[in-house]
Amino acid sequence: MAAHFLFLALLALASSHAIASDPSQLQDFCVADRKSDVFVNGFVCKDPKMAKPEDLFFSGLDKPGDTGNKLGSNVTQVNVNQIPGLNTLGISLARLDFAPYGLNPPHIHPRGTEILVVLEGTLYVGFVTSNPNKLFTKVLNKGDVFVFPQGLIHFQFNHGKTNAVAIAGLSRQATVANWDLIKALLAGKYHQASLYLHHFFPLFHLFLATVIPVIIGRDLV
Repeated sequence: MAAHFLFLALLALASSHAIASDPSQLQDFCVADRKSDVFVNGFVCKDPKMAKPEDLFFSGLDKPGDTGNKLGSNVTQVNVNQIPGLNTLGISLARLDFAPYGLNPPHIHPRGTEILVVLEGTLYVGFVTSNPNKLFTKVLNKGDVFVFPQGLIHFQFNHGKTNAVAIAGLSRQATVANWDLIKALLAGKYHQASLYLHHFFPLFHLFLATVIPVIIGRDLV
């Protein structure tokens, strides 16, 4: 009887582990066929026999992005759209360039965690948790690393007098960011923006009191 119960316990443990884990890939990699009209969660795989090294290659991340815009920042994405071999691998990255006082404004990555490393300059970064509502901020210097958990609204700001550069890795194949707040504000849709803030950013007053003063260089509290 004891052996019977032990067998059932081991079976239950194995079953729970199988259910909780993501399914393994059925091939080494799945190069995206972006020309296919078939709609799937991600991209259809190209015939593995047709794969080539260029499908897993990108060049140009050493080149600074154009920060000559209102935000003073630029994001160079390296995701499945640039490297089709990233399809199904659940990983991507981006280069972030900041002019002095440049801002990568508050946004979210709905399905990916971000890890950021500063290569040059100084960045003031932060995010807001959902439960409990709390603002996490940190000043990052060259070589520092910071994590932005999945789905949390976050930002990066260069409060130095020189350019700043960072590399961000994301746990998804597309470096997609939700910019609904910024788009609403730029379009003058302030009611829509307030609804977004109420839903995603309940501590907006805390953001105003702590982040904005650093950005503009004076204390408003």
